[in-house]
Amino acid sequence: MIGIITDSTCDIPDALIEQYGITIIPHYIIWGDEQFRDRVDMTPLEFYKRLEVDPVYPSSSQAGIPDFQKTYEEVAAKGATEIITLTVSSAMSGAYHMACEAARLVKIPVSVVDGKGPTMSLGWQVLAAARARDAGMEVKKILTMLEDLKKKLVQYVAMDSLEYLQKSGRIGNAVKWVGSLLKIQPLVSINHHSGLVEPAAMARTHKQLVEMLYQKFFAQLRSHNRLHIAVLHGNSLAEAEALAERIRAEFNPVELILNITGPVLGISTGPGALALCGYSED
Repeated sequence: MIGIITDSTCDIPDALIEQYGITIIPHYIIWGDEQFRDRVDMTPLEFYKRLEVDPVYPSSSQAGIPDFQKTYEEVAAKGATEIITLTVSSAMSGAYHMACEAARLVKIPVSVVDGKGPTMSLGWQVLAAARARDAGMEVKKILTMLEDLKKKLVQYVAMDSLEYLQKSGRIGNAVKWVGSLLKIQPLVSINHHSGLVEPAAMARTHKQLVEMLYQKFFAQLRSHNRLHIAVLHGNSLAEAEALAERIRAEFNPVELILNITGPVLGISTGPGALALCGYSED
């Protein structure tokens, strides 16, 4: 049996995590003198509510080698004979390196995959790996399939401000916007080759920003093919639902996921952020 492990930045809905038997390793939120396990000790809703009122700004820390090692051993004890671990982009976090180091400390064979992105950029790969495993595919072929999938992934994130991305230190190549005297609302994309955030566009109004998100995202997809789309939000459910309905009406994807972005990523994107992430089948 192949065990599938990922980290808490994947933003896969709980029902799918349970359905496919995916094991989640939580990262950590550091808030002043307090430490919380991402999505375990602090839910996304609790996080966003506190973020808007607490003058202390939180930070995050990746799961460590002991966290990965313990999880590998637990998954092996449940009957797995091989493990595939997928992590958030190594350009954004040290999780990939922690996972690799832990893999050297256990007897069970562990293949570690750099997801080259956050949230459902990682989540779509995890789901694809679990589905391929359930279809009887062996590890080597799953790893090849994941590399092919990575090339198809498209992700854009719309934020009301650069403030949170800058504070978190995960601003990537969007740093060129810092220092602008304009009150901009940024649209960024994820480069799934480098694993970095890239600047995409700037808007002056939220309405313009959301329209840019929609148009640029679907311009990158082969929309006549079967689509797998995720709509993610920073505690702005009504707006995310409206976006999902528009997508369903216009493109009728074979899979449409709606979920709230977790705390570790919310530190970077802030409240009110919207993201689209997905791919088209060949």
